[in-house]
Amino acid sequence: MRGLRATAGLVLVAVTIWVLTLIFAPTGGEASAQTFTSSLQCMDCHAEVYAEWEGSSHAGSWVNPDVRALSNDFSNTDCIDCHAPRPIFETGGGKRVLPRSSRRNEGVDCIACHLLPDGHIAGTFDDSRAACRPVAKVDLTREEYCAVCHDQHQTVQQWRGSRYAEQGIGCIECHMPYRDGDPGRGRDHRCLGGHDLDTVKSAVALRGRRDGDRWVVEVENVGAGHSFPTDERSRAADLFWRPLAGAGEEPGPWQQFYRFRSPYRHEVGIVDNLLLVHETRAIPLEDEGARGAVEVALFYKLSPYYEDPERPDPEREARLVHRVELVP
Repeated sequence: MRGLRATAGLVLVAVTIWVLTLIFAPTGGEASAQTFTSSLQCMDCHAEVYAEWEGSSHAGSWVNPDVRALSNDFSNTDCIDCHAPRPIFETGGGKRVLPRSSRRNEGVDCIACHLLPDGHIAGTFDDSRAACRPVAKVDLTREEYCAVCHDQHQTVQQWRGSRYAEQGIGCIECHMPYRDGDPGRGRDHRCLGGHDLDTVKSAVALRGRRDGDRWVVEVENVGAGHSFPTDERSRAADLFWRPLAGAGEEPGPWQQFYRFRSPYRHEVGIVDNLLLVHETRAIPLEDEGARGAVEVALFYKLSPYYEDPERPDPEREARLVHRVELVP
């Protein structure tokens, strides 16, 4: 009996100490580290960010059918590095990323951009109590960080030679702006670019002027912090024209007369003629049938090839950026 009383007393003391510890323990200790193996783990705490990313080109970089076709279903293994990368912090900003062998269907995921080698998460502020224990890293805002994938075709180099770089306007200011312009709401993780038509429209302006008996079409790079188009050699921007239709008449077919594009290495006879940052290019419309009233349009293609190169139908195969009617 005496032994049972002693044991009970020890249990009571232990429980009392445990309760007092819960009550008076300091609250500044670190939360247990979480091991991150998938972007799905970020969804509960970062629902808005996750939803934006989930619908982005980053999330679809591995499953995108155009990417699959252009990379020959990733037989071109060089493409894997940027379409299913390991964490950027493993190699560091400005250095080529390494490919991962798992979870490739998640594309450029949360882990690729935010996971640190020590298991913490890179963020915009420190918080040792959060599940992911974010650590403030200014690297996330630097152009070198984007360059690990987006300078394969000198996009960041194009930006460095622009007025935007001189003014300190970097990649994220345009491609990851604050939600509703409010820094307190964080940055938009849709990372809008060439796949978003409104973003493409804001990059260039289209107009025309008369020069004698012909039209001169002007395309100006008004909003892109780099050449237009840029980043992917698969992308092109095409100028088309057609006669303005009379009352009750159907417009004639579109006729292509100029293309902005940087060719692949294996393509010969094609000049790299991207519209440079801040450039205005004047392009004469030489066709004899275009001396009168015409409609001119700029179309944007994520793939440079038309299904019927003899009679391209840009309204079906490309995205209309701008159109303008030119009347003498």
